[in-house]
Amino acid sequence: MTAGLIIAVVLIVLIAYGFFKAKSQINKPVSAKVKILNDANFQTTISQGISLVDCWAEWCQPCKIMNPVISDLADEIGDTVNICKLNVDHNNSTAARYGIRSIPTILIFKDGVEVNRLVGVKPKGFLLAELKKAGL
Repeated sequence: MTAGLIIAVVLIVLIAYGFFKAKSQINKPVSAKVKILNDANFQTTISQGISLVDCWAEWCQPCKIMNPVISDLADEIGDTVNICKLNVDHNNSTAARYGIRSIPTILIFKDGVEVNRLVGVKPKGFLLAELKKAGL
C-alpha cells in the first residue's frame, strides 16, 4: 500500500466514525433538567428568571441536531436558568402567539419578557454567551 492510499483509508474511517458518533448524539435522550412546555404551563414557567425555550418539532432535522446542545445546557446551568422545549406542532397557540415561523427557534426570556430570538442551529458556547447577555 502506498502512503496516499493509507491516508485515504484512515480519513474514510475517521469520517465514518465521526458520522456515527454525531448520529448517536442527535438521538441522545433529553436531559431530565429540561422543562417540557405546553400551552398551559408556558407563561408560568417563563415568568420568573431567565428562560431559554427551544421551539422545535419531531420531524425537523435541525431540531434534532439541537437536542444534545439543549441537554448539555440543561445539565450545565439548568439549576439557575429554565432550559425548556416547546413542541410547536402540539402547542399551536403558543407558537402562534410568539410568531414562530421557522424552527428551531430559540427564545430567551427575562422575567417573562422576550429579550432575544435566535433561528437555526446554534452551538452551546453561543447560547451561553446570549444567556450571559440576558443576565445569567
